[in-house]
Amino acid sequence: MKEQRTNNALTDLLFEEAKKYNNKCFIEDDPISIPHKFTAKHDIEISALFAATIAWGNRKSILKNGNQLMQLMDFAPYQFVMHASNNELLGLNKFVHRTFNGQDALAFVDALRKAYNHKGLQALFTPNYPDIRLQHAAYMHPLAAIIFNFRYAFTKSFKWQRSAKHIGNPYKNSSAKRMCMFLRWMVRQDKNGVDFGIWRNINPADLICPLDVHSGNVARQLGLLTRPQNDWKAAVALTESLKQYNTNDPTIFDFALFGMGVNSKRLAVIN
Repeated sequence: MKEQRTNNALTDLLFEEAKKYNNKCFIEDDPISIPHKFTAKHDIEISALFAATIAWGNRKSILKNGNQLMQLMDFAPYQFVMHASNNELLGLNKFVHRTFNGQDALAFVDALRKAYNHKGLQALFTPNYPDIRLQHAAYMHPLAAIIFNFRYAFTKSFKWQRSAKHIGNPYKNSSAKRMCMFLRWMVRQDKNGVDFGIWRNINPADLICPLDVHSGNVARQLGLLTRPQNDWKAAVALTESLKQYNTNDPTIFDFALFGMGVNSKRLAVIN
């Protein structure tokens, strides 16, 4: 694995924190625990997409509601998506997590059914060249095009277009944090049993580190990010900084930023 280390104290801190949280002990209290309940590829994909989509707010609430959603699908998400009757689908109307409600869940299930009746969910994340008319370098990043193309294909048949707001659009400078997290789960490969690495059509080196207020604050304190906004441009800039420490697997440091976010006293090591 190619690594380029530039600052000994920061390098040691990043790798130490990444190692601490990139292990199976991390899974239990994280949204990734929801797809880890399954072993079949399509079940993992579908449960992971829903878990990532509702992954904002209180973590206990995310886990509670994510598991409730799987229960509404009889803990057989692919079978439910493909074969649920109209009466079974109506059961989703009772679901709510913050602004993601039953209508949104039904819209996602309908779009997933269409996807699996064609080439599958993974096929909607096919790498493509970004629009050359886009001027800012961040928008030219390959993952921006991948997420935008998925968003367009997945949401174009939504009965309620309000549901599309749950998928960030990098071309509107959204950090697309939840999509970046979902893709980390699906694409990133390691031997520690956290990320699944079941999709091989995207290069792990092209992943973008999920960025939210907590990881952004830690990154700025560490000198990894200067942009004040938590948007797509900042997410790309942060990932480029992290590539100085691990070129081929920059999103491994998502674990480190999370770890230091919950254990802020460690930041004193490099201050």
